[in-house]
Amino acid sequence: MDLNFKLQQFEGPLDLLLHLIDKNKIDIYDIPIVEITAQYMDYLNAMREANLDIMSEFLVMAATLLKIKSKMLLPAEETEDDDEEDPRAELVRQLIEYKMYKCMSYELRDRQVDAENIMFKVPTIPEEVSKYEAPVDLEELMSEVTLKKLNDIFNMVIKRQENRIDPVRSKFGKIEKEEISLDDKMQFMLDYARHNRTFSFRQLLEGQRSKMETIVTFLVILEMMKAGQILIVQENTFDDIKIESKMAA
Repeated sequence: MDLNFKLQQFEGPLDLLLHLIDKNKIDIYDIPIVEITAQYMDYLNAMREANLDIMSEFLVMAATLLKIKSKMLLPAEETEDDDEEDPRAELVRQLIEYKMYKCMSYELRDRQVDAENIMFKVPTIPEEVSKYEAPVDLEELMSEVTLKKLNDIFNMVIKRQENRIDPVRSKFGKIEKEEISLDDKMQFMLDYARHNRTFSFRQLLEGQRSKMETIVTFLVILEMMKAGQILIVQENTFDDIKIESKMAA
């Protein structure tokens, strides 16, 4: 079984590094490695009396910091590739990942604390108690009720219902959906044009029974004109439009 050792208030080298970064208010993406390494070594010297097995991982991190420090102190080599990786990049990645899991652990801990405050108890009320209903004395309950009070209550309810009625929309008639087939209207107009060689456009529309039927008829006329089945004639502006059929009877 794995054992987790906690050294002072730090649970590992990454925890110590995060503490130093937060303490010095340092940007985690731009760690001053020389300063952080010096502070890290000071902490290790203060913990020199601790168990060596527990400190081994801290010493490994110290070696890593010194290696990064040495790389950053050396002059940069001039190469064609200017995108040389920062020696601190891997350490930064580990710190961010560790910080993410640490925040998640705090969230789980808080949820555990909240869950401990939730109590559940199975109902233990006897059935005869749960079904008990207090007796109602109707005479006492209705003793102060008079016809005038009942009439006032009735009028108040009726008034509320009347206030809910929209004075404008309530005057509208019943709206019903009209089923008008464009194909049926097209067949009707084809038959009509075969038997009526010339007819009035205005009279044709006025003969329709509803607004929807008028619109469908107008669309059919446009389609027949586009297909060359009828010819539209208007002698003068604002005169009635005459429709001449070009189809065989």
